[in-house]
Amino acid sequence: MLYPDTVESEVLVHKPWFVGVMFAAIFALFLAFDLSGTLMGELMRPVIGEPLESGIYGRFAIAFVIAALFCLNVVLIGFASLRVQITIVWLELLLLFLAFFKTFNLSLPFMAEKLPFLVTQGLFTTIYVSAISIVIASAIAILGAVAKLSTNGFAYAIASFYTSFFRGLPLLMQVYLIYLGLPQLGFVIDAVPAGILALSLCYGAYMTEIFRSGIQSIDRGQWEASRSIGFGFGITMRKIILPQALPVIIPPTGNQFISMLKDSSLVSVIGVWELMFLARTLGQKSFQHMEMLISAAMLYWVVSICLELIQSRIERHYARSKIR
Repeated sequence: MLYPDTVESEVLVHKPWFVGVMFAAIFALFLAFDLSGTLMGELMRPVIGEPLESGIYGRFAIAFVIAALFCLNVVLIGFASLRVQITIVWLELLLLFLAFFKTFNLSLPFMAEKLPFLVTQGLFTTIYVSAISIVIASAIAILGAVAKLSTNGFAYAIASFYTSFFRGLPLLMQVYLIYLGLPQLGFVIDAVPAGILALSLCYGAYMTEIFRSGIQSIDRGQWEASRSIGFGFGITMRKIILPQALPVIIPPTGNQFISMLKDSSLVSVIGVWELMFLARTLGQKSFQHMEMLISAAMLYWVVSICLELIQSRIERHYARSKIR
């Protein structure tokens, strides 16, 4: 069954006025990009010869053809089912990206040679650092959320100061402060633990608000009912509140994990051999930066897709449990 907004969009792509507006928008957009480049320079000078020889008509023709093909593509796809539409559009966008990457004249043998090392060393370290960090950040978030919901002024003050401070500073600055600042206090810390600590504290501050909003979404009567039957705070939170709050907490927490996976590249500044560090190092040795950056980008994307699929399955599981 399609959602109402999906049905409406499917009807719109078959209306002549909508196709006309879409054609005009694509035509104007492509022409604007084109005119802002080389054509504007040509128009500022006197044109010598026929207008056709100056290339102006040719550019209009290219913009017209691209807009027409785009509109035809959208209209034809609109007749297919929702799954087929999504598959076709994904394939088309992927082909466009591959065509864009082809313009860089990439050395595919070099990428294939370095890819195993990027996966076994760089990607493994990235996932390792991110996985440990998200676990620690979740534990910090639960404590912070409980403290911010507490009537104890001391606990609330500490939690609010923590979330304000670590959300107010850039993550890169936090990495430097922890790695370079703790030795000044006598705590010498290696690069990997420093990176994990920085990610955990930074994302723990953001996730504190996620957990707090999830816990607050549960009716207060649940707390009162649990206390009336003699449940303590720990059992109430573990058995009653958190299981009901998880459907609210999981989607933003999954987004935070995906974001953390990419932000883990910042720990490369302190020498952690994660994916971005290796991509930059291997590219510098042979001056093939684009090959390594694109390889790392594709690996980040693949892992993000896997995490999105896992997150969607967890969300569907809780959605089915809620229906029951």
